[in-house]
Amino acid sequence: MNEIRIVPFDMKYLGEYYHGFNAEITKYQWPDPFDRMDDAKAMLQEFLDEMQRGETLLYSVVSDKGAFLGSVEMHGLSGDCPELGVWIIQSEQRKGYAYAALNEILNVARSDYHKTAFFYEADIRNMGSTRLLWKFEDSYEIIRQELEETVTDSGKELKLQGYVLKAK
Repeated sequence: MNEIRIVPFDMKYLGEYYHGFNAEITKYQWPDPFDRMDDAKAMLQEFLDEMQRGETLLYSVVSDKGAFLGSVEMHGLSGDCPELGVWIIQSEQRKGYAYAALNEILNVARSDYHKTAFFYEADIRNMGSTRLLWKFEDSYEIIRQELEETVTDSGKELKLQGYVLKAK
């Protein structure tokens, strides 16, 4: 596996983010692909503003050569159980990058923000995201929450399984 690193998101990755965050990536997620690049820029700027206020962590996942591979995020950082999110561009999935990125952001949250509990949610049909979660069971107690079936504003039917990860 090639090495990756996570770096605070920079708008220089806007185009890659916009094009990578497509219908396949968002198939089992609440958000939809962006209609326009300006929509992506506005949302990312909102996240960057939240990051400046200490409410969110937004990082790009980049290769050892600096290529954009995806995004890893943590929202609700001011609360007791911030929410994790990660996505990797389609062509780079199944290479361990999502695990490495989540592991890094968890380490940042634990060391810099003293967080010990995190919320992770995945649609039960998204087997890759569910398998990813269980790679953390040696370091975290994983507590299954109640299944939530919901319909997004755009009409996607989701079956979201939430989990709380508590540091051991």
